[in-house]
Amino acid sequence: MRFSPNFCLVCGQPLVDHRDPVEPEKVRRRCAAEGCGYTHYDNPTPVVAAVVEHEGEIILVRNVGWPESWFGLVTGFLERGEEPAAAVLRELSEELGLTGEIVRFIGVYGFPEMNQVILAWHVRATGSVTLGEELAAFKRVPVGKLRPWPMGTGRAVADFLAAR
Repeated sequence: MRFSPNFCLVCGQPLVDHRDPVEPEKVRRRCAAEGCGYTHYDNPTPVVAAVVEHEGEIILVRNVGWPESWFGLVTGFLERGEEPAAAVLRELSEELGLTGEIVRFIGVYGFPEMNQVILAWHVRATGSVTLGEELAAFKRVPVGKLRPWPMGTGRAVADFLAAR
């Protein structure tokens, strides 16, 4: 579910839908107060993702609240002031209790369904897996059996496999 504010973050007055004069197909939320001019652009949120290689296999994770059959990459939000590569290693530590090293950057992927932009890396990890509080489970997949899924981080998996 996408968040769209109803009130101006500057002056507190109501926001109304406003068509962009340059790109009329775009509707943005704009402050109704005369002279304020605040526009909510609803920019995508940056997310980091890791194709985690551990002991020769890829680790996929299932978040709390996901159906039991859903597994994906380790992901997390980029925090203010944080370098993206450092963020992906932080997420690896928080979610799996592992230490990692960046092998290579895989790519950048738009994920409009969640209003996110995903920055993905191949990370080689060491240590013993300890699930963080956001995860319900993990599984190991041999690289030869890893298959991409059609959206979100699945495109990073496809590019990871194509580069091998």
